[in-house]
Amino acid sequence: MMRGLMALTALTLASAAPAFAQDVAQGTAQRDGGISVASPDGTLRVTVTVDGDGRPHYAVTRGGKPLVEPSRLGFLLTDAPKLERNFAIASHTTSSADTTWQQPWGEWQTVRDRHTELRVQLKETTALARVMDVVFRVFDDGFGFRYEFPGQDNLKTLNIADELTEFALASDGTAWWTPAGEWNRYEYLYNKTPVSAVTQAHTPVTMKLADGTHLAFHEAALVDFAGMWLRRVEGTRFRATLSPSSQAARVSRDAPFTTPWRTVRVADSAPQLYMSQLELNLNEPNKLGDVSWFTPSKYVGVWWEMHLDKATWATGDKLGAKTANVKRYIDFAAKNGFRGVLVEGWNVGWDGGWFDNGDAFDFDKPVAQFDMAALSAYAKKKGVHLIGHHETAGGASQYEAQLDDAYRFAAANGIEVVKTGYVTDAGQVDRDWPDGKRTQEWHDGQFMARHHLKVVETAAKYKIAVNPHEPIKDTGLRRTYPNWVSREGARGQEYNAWGVPKNPPEHEANLFFTRMLAGPFDFTPGVLSLEGKNGEPIHSTLAKQLAQYIVLYSPIQMAADLPENYAKYPGAFQFIKDVAVDWTDTRVLNGEVGDYVTVVRKAKGSGEWFLGAVTDEEARTVEVKLDFLEPGKTFEAQIYRDGEGADYRTAKRHAIVIEKKTVKRGDTLPLWMGPGGGAAIRFVAR
Repeated sequence: MMRGLMALTALTLASAAPAFAQDVAQGTAQRDGGISVASPDGTLRVTVTVDGDGRPHYAVTRGGKPLVEPSRLGFLLTDAPKLERNFAIASHTTSSADTTWQQPWGEWQTVRDRHTELRVQLKETTALARVMDVVFRVFDDGFGFRYEFPGQDNLKTLNIADELTEFALASDGTAWWTPAGEWNRYEYLYNKTPVSAVTQAHTPVTMKLADGTHLAFHEAALVDFAGMWLRRVEGTRFRATLSPSSQAARVSRDAPFTTPWRTVRVADSAPQLYMSQLELNLNEPNKLGDVSWFTPSKYVGVWWEMHLDKATWATGDKLGAKTANVKRYIDFAAKNGFRGVLVEGWNVGWDGGWFDNGDAFDFDKPVAQFDMAALSAYAKKKGVHLIGHHETAGGASQYEAQLDDAYRFAAANGIEVVKTGYVTDAGQVDRDWPDGKRTQEWHDGQFMARHHLKVVETAAKYKIAVNPHEPIKDTGLRRTYPNWVSREGARGQEYNAWGVPKNPPEHEANLFFTRMLAGPFDFTPGVLSLEGKNGEPIHSTLAKQLAQYIVLYSPIQMAADLPENYAKYPGAFQFIKDVAVDWTDTRVLNGEVGDYVTVVRKAKGSGEWFLGAVTDEEARTVEVKLDFLEPGKTFEAQIYRDGEGADYRTAKRHAIVIEKKTVKRGDTLPLWMGPGGGAAIRFVAR
């Protein structure tokens, strides 16, 4: 299949950026009807071929060794023959790029986009003569590919029954994954199994192959399409399958259009896997223009007390959103430097059986016990902003009908961020049709991909940021729509209140190398009481709660505990007040999936570095080399670490040492973490 090397034509080479013309010439070849392209450093190579039946395949090697064996490409359609055989390669072009761009906020201020691209046009040899392009972008740390359908008479509309894209891994290994297609959306604990034992998984899916190669499967730029699940077919061969729809077609699109990118990060280690910016680079640039109206910040809120059953969302004596109680949180936020106060249960619709029933919610009508005008004015006087909460109970169409009114009302009351919610079982989102019919959709189906963008675009019109819970997954669209600042999409802190079961000690170390590869997570960290309902212990030490602010990135971070609990732990609370939320640089110093991680981030503005480290149920010591610090300077390391005997299983889970040390570049800090423990450090230049 791979004999002989044929030089590219001058026309093909002319499409490559000059800086990479030689690399493209060396990395791209036509071999027995197949087309091959290499990453800029030559490590990864993607080859596209067509077999004797006209089935297109792609394969990937790394360092000359098979990584992805020949894997099918194509689609099943509901109303036309499938797009899977009788194809020939009609043409191909290559190009390359090496550019940088800046995020308005994020884990890295500057992002480098260095890749080679291969575009292959596939055309049917039958009378239909339908055409589809497959476009690969190959980076040194992974690759992405998508399908592009030009306008054509024999394929004006694609009604897609499912996708046929395969990922046939060349070896087995270990996988960390959560099940897709189950009732609890993305909110499952992570399975650790052989790759060959995965069933059907949400992405990102993280794998460590037998030779130590780390992979993460995901997608980028999920726009007007169904979310991709990863289903194992046999052995280590996987197939993309699309989130279902209430209609026969899981996706319906008129040509011309492009699909989302199917992405695979590739690295030698778990830390390197996290450092990839592949999905961001595969999204379009910012479409919103100047977004300086949003400020990354921390917030508190009327939230944890409801999960502890100390207050309710419904009106009555226990309503958490009472005017007096919200003022108490505003005062607490102003005193301690928090920009926002989240209020849940403020609006009409929470009384009665609201779960899976969003018809009663109204997003510009406060309940009588909540004085929006007075509280908005009070917050403004204190230098604080209310954070709106729009719970839809899965009533997406009902919410869409109110979007302009809802966000106009929010903007008029100084609300800068809205937290949305879609609390209903998977596959039970309400969709109302023009004829009055109502059907049920999936949280990550095409309908909801369209819905979330409607919300984000409407919010942007009113200069408001959006933080959806029970969301569709992050696929890097925060580059294109920067007001899509965070989201949920995994098991957050609330599970530590409910105890069903609580998040295990390995949870954060799992999240960092799985869910966090997708993007920001509104985990709601910082429960210093370490208690859920009825005083049940959380599986964490005090220092680990602080480390969550660095490990679990979000440009909005909540101090989730009750104000009175922060008064009990003023030393630890100081770190929450000091920690930044927006960064110019991020570096992962060490870690293994599900075991432990140490990450440092450099704060935008101050230039201070912050370190977060977490471990699983095992105590461990990590040696932290301070090579990230600027040379020629000394720093005060403000250290918050597990105290002697700290253990999530005992009464000593609150044991903490808070100390200061003078350090410099080149020094090494040993950090001991107890079972379920962690450490957090602020580095301040002296």
